[in-house]
Amino acid sequence: MRPASVAVGSMIGVMFMGSTIVTPLYALYAQQFGFSKIMLTLIYATYVIGNLTSLFFFGGVSDRAGRRRIVLRAMVLAALATAIFYFASGTPWLFLARALSGFSIGLAAGAGTAWIAELDSAQDKSRAALVAVIGNFAGVALGPLVSGLLAQYAPAPLQLPFLIYFVVVAITAVFITRSPETVSTNAPGASAQGGSSISVPRSIRAGFIAPAVTAFTMFALYGFYFSLAPSVLTESLHESNRAVGGAVVFELGLVSAATILVTRRMPSRTCMLLALVLILPSLALLIVAQARGSMPLLLLGTTLSGISGALGYRGSLQVVNQIAPAEQRAGVASAYFLVCFIGNSLPVIAVALLASAFNSLVADGVFAVTLALLALAALAASRLQTSA
Repeated sequence: MRPASVAVGSMIGVMFMGSTIVTPLYALYAQQFGFSKIMLTLIYATYVIGNLTSLFFFGGVSDRAGRRRIVLRAMVLAALATAIFYFASGTPWLFLARALSGFSIGLAAGAGTAWIAELDSAQDKSRAALVAVIGNFAGVALGPLVSGLLAQYAPAPLQLPFLIYFVVVAITAVFITRSPETVSTNAPGASAQGGSSISVPRSIRAGFIAPAVTAFTMFALYGFYFSLAPSVLTESLHESNRAVGGAVVFELGLVSAATILVTRRMPSRTCMLLALVLILPSLALLIVAQARGSMPLLLLGTTLSGISGALGYRGSLQVVNQIAPAEQRAGVASAYFLVCFIGNSLPVIAVALLASAFNSLVADGVFAVTLALLALAALAASRLQTSA
């Protein structure tokens, strides 16, 4: 593998690390700033506003302005979001930091994925998806593990994790500046300004449905862990150690990354279909674990969720990479990530609202049934597309 591919894959990991580093810290912020679980999920979901803004308005801009230029700008914004978290003195600052973090990750995700595909253009396109997905899962796993340990055992729990992350972003940016550009920016009209080209061409729309629904379902499950796992541990399992909360999310990411490596030769569509089947027992275990207050069942459910989520994410992303026209690769990738980010953020708001009206077990049960129905719908859509 080329060093540049490793650098861009690491960049994706570092960027997504920024999306979960705050997960074990939400309870501390709630105590310090005095907000409810609904406010917590709103802060978490503000991330999607930044994602939607960057993907909708700038989703395909790196197809014209160049991968490296856009990625570096995204990393500058990620550093700025980190600084806002570091100096946050009230709830409004958390909203701003999450939105800016979401914007930077949305900007980097489509450009970075397309960049890897072009750096490895002589290889199977599935390897590009493999590098991108492993980077993603490595980032989301390390973020909560590091911040959870620091929050529980180190001083300045709301500052030190972000200081360390800021340094990591800066170091990664140095390697990105040395990575070769794959897009010619000398053509007339090549610019980093405005003009979204996020799109799903008519010719691939039917084939895009199944991977899009799969991505939404898997990212909704990940969103639940990233935002509400610490609350589940506290309320249902009576575990308040922030390091444990971070470790559960780390398990999810670690299992996901390991699954990607072990199944790297499995056909993409097979991965996607297997994920849609495995998510059903994963959801059942999550609900039973809460009902019984069982840590072993929760860990088992988290393992299955990691396997299912990894297979679903990698498989669906590979399918999208395979059907996307070369000249619209970043635009199609951005459309895919648009679906991912909506699934990652918005369903958890519904869970919090239901929990406030009823209770957490009822809300999580409705969430699980909804995801199960979506998984079955994606299976049906994939079968229809295959038989067409």
